[in-house]
Amino acid sequence: MRTLLITGPGGSGRTTIAAAVALAAAGEGTRTLVLSADRTDTLGAVLGVGTGGDPVAVTPTLSAWRPDAAARFREDLTALQDRAASALGLLGASRLDADELTPLPGAEELALLRALRDAALSDTFDLLVVDLPPAPQALALLALPEELRRYLRRLLPPERQAARALRPVLGRLAGVPMPTEGLYEAVARWDVELAAVEAVVADPGTAVRLVAEPGPAGADAVREAALGFALRRLPVESVAANRVLPEATADTWAACLAAQQRKTLDEWHETHPVHRVAHLGRDPRGTDDLAALAVPAVNPDTAPVEWPVTDGDGTGAERMLVWHLPLPGVTREDLDLVRRGDELVVTAGQFRRVLALPSALRRCAVDGAGLRDGTLRVRFAPDPDLWPKTR
Repeated sequence: MRTLLITGPGGSGRTTIAAAVALAAAGEGTRTLVLSADRTDTLGAVLGVGTGGDPVAVTPTLSAWRPDAAARFREDLTALQDRAASALGLLGASRLDADELTPLPGAEELALLRALRDAALSDTFDLLVVDLPPAPQALALLALPEELRRYLRRLLPPERQAARALRPVLGRLAGVPMPTEGLYEAVARWDVELAAVEAVVADPGTAVRLVAEPGPAGADAVREAALGFALRRLPVESVAANRVLPEATADTWAACLAAQQRKTLDEWHETHPVHRVAHLGRDPRGTDDLAALAVPAVNPDTAPVEWPVTDGDGTGAERMLVWHLPLPGVTREDLDLVRRGDELVVTAGQFRRVLALPSALRRCAVDGAGLRDGTLRVRFAPDPDLWPKTR
């Protein structure tokens, strides 16, 4: 299944564009699901059909879904209390009843991740269009599965889980309660669920479409978001320039805005495919208005982002390997690299990612790095104590 993630700065019309893209794809016969996590039913208002905890049919080939974050939060916390009953009893904690639970901040985003996984595993749809939160929150959300899995591996590594059969004996020897079997089972279940979401995000069929109004603020937002998605190895399929004003106008005020938009559009065309979405002169409501936006169809294929490892200068003991990380728009001042064991911590502007090194590079030492043409090149020198010796 193809997955298109739609995001951009707040107020740029992300939900409207997501609904219009989904409607256009469904009009071509593609079985499409548009997914949103807004607490208010903005998606339903745009489509003209109320959305909620179960997918609702908008047209014969289009469905819309807004997961019920409150219900999922109550279910998850209730199940967590059941699994941690012994620990809660040890602490003297009392249980929370389901009817007194209200969702905490972030519950909508977590419900969206789970719905993303469930939709991707379903055979019901050919295209999934996801109306993500504004770009900074969207990037943090998409990074969550990978980061949580890394935390779980650090807090409860596999070798510690392997010793769980000895838990009762160790508990008697240590004289303190040991982690219960339910904890290990919960960790394993979380890891499987997070891995499924991570697989959807990392799938070659997943791409991003950025939505922004052309102008100085929109240009800054697109530049930052593109860098963040590049660090997550997610291709930006295109930029939807929303609410573009007509250039031929006798109104001086509107002409100045149109000129400012034209300048930004020219800048975007140099770095991304750009689709202009004309301003309707009103807020789009209903399928007729969405069809009038004339958004382009989803590209059937988007080239995956490659991070190749190539041979550098030298041979034998002097051989170099180079890891190429495309980070368009980044500057040297925004970059920072730290090697930690088998990981490379890369900071690019306001974004940071902990990258697992490819197997060949784990036996090497970082020898330097350089930035050229928007690509970070990290040089590695083989460690003679770890690298296989040639005859």
